[in-house]
Amino acid sequence: MPLVYRTARAEELEPAQALVISSINDLTTRHGLGPIASVRPPQFQAFSLRDDPDGLWVAEENGEMRGFAFSWVCGDLWFLAELFVSPRQQGSGIGNELLNLTLRHAQKAGAANKALITFAFNTVSQGLYIRHGMFPRTPIYNLGVGRDVLLGRLQGEQFRAEPLESSPSHLETLAQIDARTLGFARDKHHRFLLADKAIKGVLLHDGGGAIGYAYVAATGHIGPLAVTEPDATGTAFRTALRLAADAGAPQVSAFVPGAAEGPLKVAIQSGMRISFPMLLMSSSDFGDWRRYLPRNPGFM
Repeated sequence: MPLVYRTARAEELEPAQALVISSINDLTTRHGLGPIASVRPPQFQAFSLRDDPDGLWVAEENGEMRGFAFSWVCGDLWFLAELFVSPRQQGSGIGNELLNLTLRHAQKAGAANKALITFAFNTVSQGLYIRHGMFPRTPIYNLGVGRDVLLGRLQGEQFRAEPLESSPSHLETLAQIDARTLGFARDKHHRFLLADKAIKGVLLHDGGGAIGYAYVAATGHIGPLAVTEPDATGTAFRTALRLAADAGAPQVSAFVPGAAEGPLKVAIQSGMRISFPMLLMSSSDFGDWRRYLPRNPGFM
């Protein structure tokens, strides 16, 4: 049977993630990092498929999946969450065709800006994205530290953390923070995070009203995190580090943009080390990356 491109089905999301993990580990192994990714339940992909099925595509040949692409839209932003091709099929044009299909998703949604986060050392993909009008904007570093090391070094000012709820008032506050930080609201994505029992969300207070928010997973991973003022980001990140350490996970991790000087200083002072670099690319500048830490390259 010939190669076929079509929208994804719910039952294909787990095999798609296996393909994604295989492709990531093939790439990182070739660049001397070894395998770094493991398969996780495709919860965000399933949520996005229900929300907007036009954003998920598969390439199939002889009943086998050869590639997978996943994009989402919020406000005026179209974001390419995943675009991966089976290691044996790379260089065959599948990735370019999947990208074209997801870009139709952006056009259909009327998105004014297009963005993604990719590995900084994946120069082949960067060339593909540049040809489609998305350009490098800022590096994003994956950092991690053992909990025991973190507890021995974490010190300094912290904000008061109020548990987040899916109430109209809290959702409105989140929308206002995102509008100031990113330029658009992410209501549906906050609802997704708040429904996950393995993730704790908090509003951050500096003595007055809410100055930001942070999410911390039971695994010790931080993000997303956003604040309304650039000089508050370091304190907000330190607060999130404390919440992650108190959760008891053996490792604490986060993705921190290169523009976010405050969190980077706190990270290094707290013993965190850079695992690998990534890169934000977009068709035009958006957001203030001094004040926003993404959850991961797919969620942003």
